[in-house]
Amino acid sequence: MRANDPAAKQRREPVLNTDFTQWRHLFKLDPEKPISDGALERLCASGTDAIVVGGSTGVTFGNTDSLLRRIRRYDVPCALEVSDREAIVPGFDLYFIPVVLNASDVNWIVGQHHRAIREYGDVIPWDSIVTEGYVILNGSSAAARLTGANAGVDAEDVAAYARMADKLFRFSIFYVEYSGAFGDMELVRKARRSLERARLFYGGGIDGFEKAKRALAAADAIVVGNVIYEHLERALETVRALEH
Repeated sequence: MRANDPAAKQRREPVLNTDFTQWRHLFKLDPEKPISDGALERLCASGTDAIVVGGSTGVTFGNTDSLLRRIRRYDVPCALEVSDREAIVPGFDLYFIPVVLNASDVNWIVGQHHRAIREYGDVIPWDSIVTEGYVILNGSSAAARLTGANAGVDAEDVAAYARMADKLFRFSIFYVEYSGAFGDMELVRKARRSLERARLFYGGGIDGFEKAKRALAAADAIVVGNVIYEHLERALETVRALEH
């Protein structure tokens, strides 16, 4: 290639939008679950705003690093939702740090966070850290069992958690997680109305276009996960909700 090739001058490296406040649709991939190269390529090239990597169980440094390397073949932002400090892999654009506000186990509120900062505080890329106030509302989910979440809360409770996340703790994201079940969108709307600064992310039971559209009408952003492994075509259809 000639040094003064005009076409070469016009080409630019793709610029990834890592501003999570502008994201509206995210695919969530679990490092423990297998996904083919073809399926991964379709997800990354689908028009989603970002890929989030994370899971409740079986997440290791090795399987997280392997998945990140595969995602990095594509021009899509990628965030790690940290659930185990031993599985924190360098190279992600952002690191989402969940604080489970309705957990009965303090380990998921400050315990793990304190141990991680005590050990790695001097080398943490603080500019890449995004804190999430998490509320888990499906009591039968693995996430609820792991954290001891009190899922039997009502809309008023969730709105109060939203205000805590937004005004008391100044978290960047308030995450309503139904984890495998499609939730109460009026509850989500009420929680969103309680926020002034934080963004409301919703995840749970989004298994196609219609539910994605309903969830996007209630939340600032939606996270699509389980359906990827159950029905890839329906997962890809959820991206179309961005057009409505």
